[in-house]
Amino acid sequence: MANLMIQADVADHGNVESLSGWLEREAPWRADACNSQARGVGTLRTLTEPGVNHWGGWKNPECEVWAGALNHADLDALLDRIRATPWRYPQRVQVLLMDQEESYFRLYMLRDGTWSQYAPPPPPDADDQHAW
Repeated sequence: MANLMIQADVADHGNVESLSGWLEREAPWRADACNSQARGVGTLRTLTEPGVNHWGGWKNPECEVWAGALNHADLDALLDRIRATPWRYPQRVQVLLMDQEESYFRLYMLRDGTWSQYAPPPPPDADDQHAW
Protein backbone atom coordinates (compact mmCIF):
# COMPACT_ATOMS: atom_id res chain seq x y z
CA MET A 1 0.00 0.00 0.00
CA ALA A 2 1.31 3.44 -0.91
CA ASN A 3 -0.04 6.87 -0.01
CA LEU A 4 -0.20 9.40 -2.83
CA MET A 5 -1.02 13.11 -2.79
CA ILE A 6 -0.93 15.36 -5.84
CA GLN A 7 -1.17 19.11 -5.95
CA ALA A 8 -1.80 20.61 -9.37
CA ASP A 9 -3.13 23.84 -10.81
CA VAL A 10 -6.92 24.11 -11.07
CA ALA A 11 -6.50 24.23 -14.87
CA ASP A 12 -5.13 20.65 -14.66
CA HIS A 13 -8.18 19.26 -12.82
CA GLY A 14 -9.06 17.09 -15.85
CA ASN A 15 -5.55 15.63 -15.98
CA VAL A 16 -5.80 14.52 -12.35
CA GLU A 17 -9.23 12.99 -13.02
CA SER A 18 -7.73 11.13 -15.99
CA LEU A 19 -4.86 9.93 -13.81
CA SER A 20 -7.38 8.66 -11.26
CA GLY A 21 -9.19 6.68 -13.98
CA TRP A 22 -5.85 5.18 -15.10
CA LEU A 23 -5.08 4.22 -11.49
CA GLU A 24 -8.48 2.55 -11.14
CA ARG A 25 -8.49 0.55 -14.38
CA GLU A 26 -5.03 0.33 -15.97
CA ALA A 27 -2.22 1.00 -13.50
CA PRO A 28 0.10 -2.02 -13.21
CA TRP A 29 0.85 -3.82 -9.98
CA ARG A 30 4.43 -3.95 -8.73
CA ALA A 31 6.46 -6.94 -9.91
CA ASP A 32 6.70 -8.54 -6.45
CA ALA A 33 2.91 -8.59 -5.96
CA CYS A 34 1.12 -11.94 -5.91
CA ASN A 35 -0.53 -11.14 -9.25
CA SER A 36 1.83 -8.83 -11.13
CA GLN A 37 -0.36 -9.08 -14.27
CA ALA A 38 -3.26 -7.42 -12.47
CA ARG A 39 -4.39 -3.90 -13.30
CA GLY A 40 -5.94 -1.22 -11.13
CA VAL A 41 -4.53 -0.03 -7.81
CA GLY A 42 -6.98 2.57 -6.47
CA THR A 43 -8.29 6.06 -7.16
CA LEU A 44 -7.74 9.69 -6.19
CA ARG A 45 -10.17 12.03 -4.46
CA THR A 46 -9.92 15.74 -4.00
CA LEU A 47 -9.28 16.99 -0.48
CA THR A 48 -10.06 20.56 -1.49
CA GLU A 49 -13.48 20.33 -3.11
CA PRO A 50 -15.16 23.75 -3.10
CA GLY A 51 -17.72 24.02 -0.32
CA VAL A 52 -16.35 21.01 1.60
CA ASN A 53 -13.56 22.14 3.89
CA HIS A 54 -11.70 19.14 5.34
CA TRP A 55 -8.92 21.39 6.64
CA GLY A 56 -8.58 23.20 9.95
CA GLY A 57 -8.89 26.94 10.20
CA TRP A 58 -11.54 29.41 9.13
CA LYS A 59 -10.58 29.67 5.46
CA ASN A 60 -10.95 27.30 2.54
CA PRO A 61 -7.73 26.11 0.85
CA GLU A 62 -6.69 27.97 -2.28
CA CYS A 63 -5.13 24.99 -3.98
CA GLU A 64 -6.24 21.67 -5.41
CA VAL A 65 -4.96 18.58 -3.60
CA TRP A 66 -5.88 14.99 -4.45
CA ALA A 67 -5.08 11.88 -2.43
CA GLY A 68 -5.39 8.12 -2.60
CA ALA A 69 -4.24 4.92 -0.94
CA LEU A 70 -2.88 2.63 -3.67
CA ASN A 71 -2.74 -1.15 -3.39
CA HIS A 72 0.27 -2.97 -4.93
CA ALA A 73 1.05 0.02 -7.21
CA ASP A 74 4.14 -0.04 -9.41
CA LEU A 75 5.45 3.33 -8.24
CA ASP A 76 7.95 3.72 -11.08
CA ALA A 77 5.11 3.24 -13.60
CA LEU A 78 3.03 5.75 -11.64
CA LEU A 79 5.77 8.40 -11.71
CA ASP A 80 6.33 7.73 -15.43
CA ARG A 81 2.62 8.21 -16.09
CA ILE A 82 2.51 11.48 -14.15
CA ARG A 83 5.60 12.74 -15.98
CA ALA A 84 4.08 11.85 -19.38
CA THR A 85 0.78 13.62 -18.62
CA PRO A 86 0.30 16.74 -20.78
CA TRP A 87 0.02 19.15 -17.83
CA ARG A 88 -0.93 22.72 -18.67
CA TYR A 89 1.30 23.86 -15.79
CA PRO A 90 3.83 21.05 -15.18
CA GLN A 91 6.02 23.23 -12.97
CA ARG A 92 3.14 23.45 -10.46
CA VAL A 93 2.64 19.69 -10.10
CA GLN A 94 3.82 18.30 -6.78
CA VAL A 95 3.70 14.60 -5.95
CA LEU A 96 3.95 13.40 -2.35
CA LEU A 97 4.51 9.65 -2.24
CA MET A 98 4.92 7.37 0.79
CA ASP A 99 5.58 3.72 0.07
CA GLN A 100 4.43 0.90 2.32
CA GLU A 101 6.11 0.81 5.71
CA GLU A 102 7.83 4.15 5.16
CA SER A 103 7.17 6.89 7.66
CA TYR A 104 7.71 9.94 5.47
CA PHE A 105 6.61 11.33 2.13
CA ARG A 106 8.99 11.94 -0.73
CA LEU A 107 8.26 15.12 -2.68
CA TYR A 108 8.68 15.00 -6.46
CA MET A 109 8.40 17.94 -8.83
CA LEU A 110 8.81 18.09 -12.60
CA ARG A 111 11.70 20.25 -13.72
CA ASP A 112 12.68 20.36 -17.40
CA GLY A 113 10.71 17.17 -18.10
CA THR A 114 12.39 15.07 -15.41
CA TRP A 115 11.56 14.27 -11.81
CA SER A 116 13.44 16.01 -9.06
CA GLN A 117 13.10 14.46 -5.62
CA TYR A 118 13.18 16.91 -2.72
CA ALA A 119 13.27 14.44 0.16
CA PRO A 120 16.34 12.29 0.68
CA PRO A 121 16.13 8.52 0.42
CA PRO A 122 16.85 6.66 3.66
CA PRO A 123 20.54 6.11 4.35
CA PRO A 124 21.76 2.69 3.20
CA ASP A 125 23.31 1.92 6.60
CA ALA A 126 20.27 2.81 8.72
CA ASP A 127 19.20 0.12 11.20
CA ASP A 128 15.55 0.66 10.35
CA GLN A 129 15.18 2.32 6.95
CA HIS A 130 11.41 2.38 7.35
CA ALA A 131 11.69 4.63 10.41
CA TRP A 132 12.78 7.54 8.26
